[in-house]
Amino acid sequence: MYITMKKIQYYISALLLVGFVAMSMSSCSEEKLGPTIFPDEDEVLDPTATTYKLDKYLKENYLDKYNLTFLYKMPDVSANMNYNLVPARYENALDLAVTCQYLWFEPYEALGGIDFLKTYSPRIILLVGSQAISSATRQPVDGLTEGGVKITLFNVNSMDATNKDAMNENYFHTMHREFANILRQNKTYPTEFNTVSVGHYVPSEWRERGNEINSAGFVSKYASSESSVDFAETIACYIVFTDQQWDDMLAYAACGWHKDKNKYCRYYYYPDNDMTKDIVYIPNTEDDEKKINVVRDDFGIVVQRYIYDGTTHSRITVYPVEDEDGINGVEAIEKKVQYARQWFREAWGIDLDALRDEVRARQDAYNIEELRKRVYDIQ
Repeated sequence: MYITMKKIQYYISALLLVGFVAMSMSSCSEEKLGPTIFPDEDEVLDPTATTYKLDKYLKENYLDKYNLTFLYKMPDVSANMNYNLVPARYENALDLAVTCQYLWFEPYEALGGIDFLKTYSPRIILLVGSQAISSATRQPVDGLTEGGVKITLFNVNSMDATNKDAMNENYFHTMHREFANILRQNKTYPTEFNTVSVGHYVPSEWRERGNEINSAGFVSKYASSESSVDFAETIACYIVFTDQQWDDMLAYAACGWHKDKNKYCRYYYYPDNDMTKDIVYIPNTEDDEKKINVVRDDFGIVVQRYIYDGTTHSRITVYPVEDEDGINGVEAIEKKVQYARQWFREAWGIDLDALRDEVRARQDAYNIEELRKRVYDIQ
């Protein structure tokens, strides 16, 4: 086949252009994205399609507003071929689209501005109906961030949008964590953060860690895998945990951890106050710790009435359990939050505490029936 030099130059230019676009999308730099990475033409929506209202909502509230395409029909080119996946159901995609905007985008817009989201939000959010299992760990994957431009959320078909606590734990925790990952890829977080738990990360064994994780200075097991994950997890938990959840976590972080019992214990005592007998540990769980009233008197800490294993103990002298890991869990977690607070303020001009308050206020007011009207009321 005869090919002219002009055609050869054309092919070379085309290949270089494709390579440049691919590199631009996959790199993690501090350069702001251009106006859009999508074709400069209006998407044609079919008013007679059964998905018209949701498609119109996504175009107006994500693509036009934030320069982001929200995919729920799962085109093959967008899905990871290493997983056996199915698309998200229409109803679940609708619920996630409106709650995603309500509990993620609108709080950031209120604190950081719309230009912040246009520049730094993911360019693509992909919903997948089924669960994904990692081939390396054989564990479920709840979400993925790819190249700082795409977030994939799995297991959408198991979602129950009427259960706001489950939504918060299974979806919005993931979203805020993955967005924190995108932000940290654009602007470096304080390196001092990495020193707080240095020597205590376990990249391969974090899933096997027990409930002592808070006492070791981490907000979750996943946070103990590596420092960058710890940073994003700390931010996500700080934002989405209720006040009660956060206080409970810090209470566990302050408790002693008993390795033999494999649980937190607040106090221990000797049966019949006889120090020759084996120590009995008082757990820190509601199921085990029944009708306990710990008070102080002139002789030390005593239990006025304590029922455990069907046995009632009265006026028993008890002693605080020593924390055996040698880590001040509360101090470590609070230091990490302070570094995250500093980074949000200096790098992004956002008050992390104000963002947290905004998200939590919306969590308290969460009403999925009202949020669905954002789509249902479209004409």
